[in-house]
Amino acid sequence: MLALLALWWLAASLAQSRLLPTPGAVAFAFWKDARTGELPFHLAMTLMRVGASFVVAMGIGAAIGVGLGLSRTANRFFNPWVILFLNLPALVVIFLLFIWIGTNETAAILAIAINKIPNVVVTIREGAQALDRQLAEMAKVYRFSRRDRLVHVILPQLQPYLAAATRSGLSLIWKIALVVELFGLSSGVGFQIATYFSLSNVAAILAYTLAFVAVMLIVELLVVQPLEARATRWRGRAA
Repeated sequence: MLALLALWWLAASLAQSRLLPTPGAVAFAFWKDARTGELPFHLAMTLMRVGASFVVAMGIGAAIGVGLGLSRTANRFFNPWVILFLNLPALVVIFLLFIWIGTNETAAILAIAINKIPNVVVTIREGAQALDRQLAEMAKVYRFSRRDRLVHVILPQLQPYLAAATRSGLSLIWKIALVVELFGLSSGVGFQIATYFSLSNVAAILAYTLAFVAVMLIVELLVVQPLEARATRWRGRAA
């Protein structure tokens, strides 16, 4: 990281151009908008949209994925729809929802979630298809309730797939969120990047981008990885 920072500083110093600002110029742009409260506000708006759409996408996608993974008939019937939505351009979904619902928070969150749901469905479906049938039979013999089957048999086996969907989901959702804010909203990191793009202010663009990447990195290190380690600790005990 330090080597990359030094290389950036050297290249910017040699270029002497506002198109390639130094790390110091980016830090000043960050401090300038952080002090006025603009950066925290827009960062919080984007995080709110990312969080809401992530919950919607994971909830709906996981439910559909488990259903398709456990039912061959349902999978054969709905698989073409999954392929269709997987290949539907994100911009088409964004524009259609803005036209149908309006340029509001509901449309933005739905647009982000719909672009992520097919990926979750495919990942969780693979996990559901790989469930151990002997464990399912054992749960049936011991007359597990539906809740116990879900909590003690299905979810532990799906955990690696849920973790993969979570990690890929966060990285995809925040990128789509910026596109949604760029085209239809008046707040958020994407909106601010578009504003500074019109002013050719590269330092501010990098300041907002790096700030949001840093926040997502903190979420990954402090939330996603600890939850994943906690969910898989039974494997260590089993080994």
